Amino acid sequence: MAVRNLAAVLHGPLDIRLEDRDIPKPGYNEVLLQIGSVGICGSDLKYWKYGKCGIFNLEKPMVMGHEASGTVVQIGPGVKHLKVGDRAAIEPGVPCRTCRLCKSGKYNLCKDIFFCATPPDDGNICQFYKHSADFCFKLPDNVSLEEGALLEPLSVAVYACQRGNVTLGSTVLICGAGPVGVLTLLAAKQMGASCVVITDIDEERLDFARLKGADFTIKVNTNDPKEFAEFVTDKVGFQPDATIECSGTDFSFSMGIHATYPGGSVVMVGRCQGNTSIPYNEAATKQVDIKGLFRYVNCYPTALEMVESGNIDLKDLVTHRFDMTETVKAFETVDDKAMKAIKVIINCN
Repeated sequence: MAVRNLAAVLHGPLDIRLEDRDIPKPGYNEVLLQIGSVGICGSDLKYWKYGKCGIFNLEKPMVMGHEASGTVVQIGPGVKHLKVGDRAAIEPGVPCRTCRLCKSGKYNLCKDIFFCATPPDDGNICQFYKHSADFCFKLPDNVSLEEGALLEPLSVAVYACQRGNVTLGSTVLICGAGPVGVLTLLAAKQMGASCVVITDIDEERLDFARLKGADFTIKVNTNDPKEFAEFVTDKVGFQPDATIECSGTDFSFSMGIHATYPGGSVVMVGRCQGNTSIPYNEAATKQVDIKGLFRYVNCYPTALEMVESGNIDLKDLVTHRFDMTETVKAFETVDDKAMKAIKVIINCN
């Protein structure tokens, strides 16, 4: 066993340092993994740039990373479904398992959940990481460590489609053709959507969404959300059953309410600024359900099956790869629009 555990530690805005940490020992129902691949998410970028993301603020140094996979190198007592040498995807949130929310199947909302790289909890851009075994999912031989890391954002997409009641024959509008938007497109198709429309301000991202199977790709062409909603529905010839907002803009949230078919759903994946007028009366009159989304719940098995079966191909989403010693460069690449990154992976071993 190695004696060094190099970790990427965020000390403040734009201040990531590589530091040696102790190698943890797995306790009951825990495994120690040698981390292989870690993806960089939009929330990671916000912590790096601003020291905060949404309601969470960095108050002490924190190891970064929550989209991860690795190889089991030690197992603690009570672990039965994993053995040393197994490769596993890591679901980053470990709830208390005993509260009312956990027992009702809503463990993603547990108030005492541990979640990688959400203050104050350390993440897994490191060489060795300890995690609860029941939140580690063994990877089959045909699923790579990189694909295992991408099960995290794919699980967000699966949960978004579930929240939007996407099923056989559904029509879906996705706002934002970034990584989560494209993954939501793929998940919606797998869950039976008959037509998926995706919007964005970036023509190249729309081109990629088209390659991944979008039926319509539409570039935002106005600052008026109602006007754009009418433009979209006129172009595609229908109002979507579900709108899934992945861009994190007030514009798209409002536009989705205007565009969605009466009785449908608007799912908030992105985090809006909340500084604009929201057409609540429109939503009420059309009986459009506005649904929040926080991470995912019981979605990893579904996401893994989609990848293992070959029904979803994640390989071409990874546009840039970096060694762990290049962590800062990896974050700069995600932040630099000129780099045209879709998904950036850090290899930790």
